[in-house]
Amino acid sequence: MFTGLVRELAYVKKFHKNLLTLKAHYKPKIGDSIAVNGACLTVIETFSDGFNLELSEESQTNLALENYSNLVHIEPAMTLQDRLDGHILQGHIDGIGEIISIQPHKVGTDFFISTQANTLELCIPKGSIGINGISLTINEVLKDSLRLTLIPHTLQTTLFKTYQIGTRVNIETDIFAKILHHFLTHKKSSPLLGSKLIPF
Repeated sequence: MFTGLVRELAYVKKFHKNLLTLKAHYKPKIGDSIAVNGACLTVIETFSDGFNLELSEESQTNLALENYSNLVHIEPAMTLQDRLDGHILQGHIDGIGEIISIQPHKVGTDFFISTQANTLELCIPKGSIGINGISLTINEVLKDSLRLTLIPHTLQTTLFKTYQIGTRVNIETDIFAKILHHFLTHKKSSPLLGSKLIPF
């Protein structure tokens, strides 16, 4: 589990086939889970200045891999002693979005991100969402996009300050929305949900 609070910006030393090599201050152990731009990956080797992570074929198919270069957001898996300051994230990417508009304000900047219909239906106004591993609040859900507002601190301390119109991002929707949506759409085929113990 993760919180969507970025630990640091790590430098991509190499990305070849299924191996991603990062240079970072954080020192993980082999087998640790690290969210890289929001995707949960496993550390398979460590060095004095970084570590290697492995990407499955499915991960490579469902991530905005063009962002796994130069700098990336990283967050180690949370422990039971950690504060939950963001929201609960699994590091399981639900879809890829594309920034279609950026509108600065006196305080904060609006980012409009388009994505697939099956991802949008899991987005709730004023609910939480993970964008490239950052816990953000959805301000508005539109017909084919959603609107997020980043405060200046978030904009300056994350890679959002480098994003432009056309940048693709990894999206993870809220786990509770996914659970509820799955139960409601599969209730007829589920013996548990069709029982008298859980009436719907």
